[in-house]
Amino acid sequence: MAKKTSFKSSARSRKKLRRKKIEVRKKEFMYRGLSIEELQKLSIEELLPLLPSRIRRSLRRGLTKRQDKLLHDIEKGEKGDTIRTHLRDMVILPSFVNHIVDVYNGNEFQRINIQPDMVGHYLGEFALTRKKVKHTGPGVGATRSSKFMPLK
Repeated sequence: MAKKTSFKSSARSRKKLRRKKIEVRKKEFMYRGLSIEELQKLSIEELLPLLPSRIRRSLRRGLTKRQDKLLHDIEKGEKGDTIRTHLRDMVILPSFVNHIVDVYNGNEFQRINIQPDMVGHYLGEFALTRKKVKHTGPGVGATRSSKFMPLK
């Protein structure tokens, strides 16, 4: 007599045979067809045609003294150093990648770890100035009608 195999065990073995080894590969960041290493080798003038028009315009006008100092501090600083700044209008350049910048949002400094996909944006876009409003019940000084709280 033939040996009887259970349906579940044979289905499990077929699934094992069908499984393919999926190779998980981290996707390399590309900005307009260039890797981050290639972008870091470019000068600002060579980088300009790749950037959006508004940022191109602000960089063609030249950096202010404060922006130039920030750029110099980031380029000479090491990757682990934190740089504090109030310059929310500074464009994130490829040389900023993997640096930590504390940007002032009007109340406190918010820590930003610069990632490759942030290139071409402003620092202020990542340090939000407004918090979400959290409403509570009526407080002291509320009008008589708003003080009414239902019993249920």
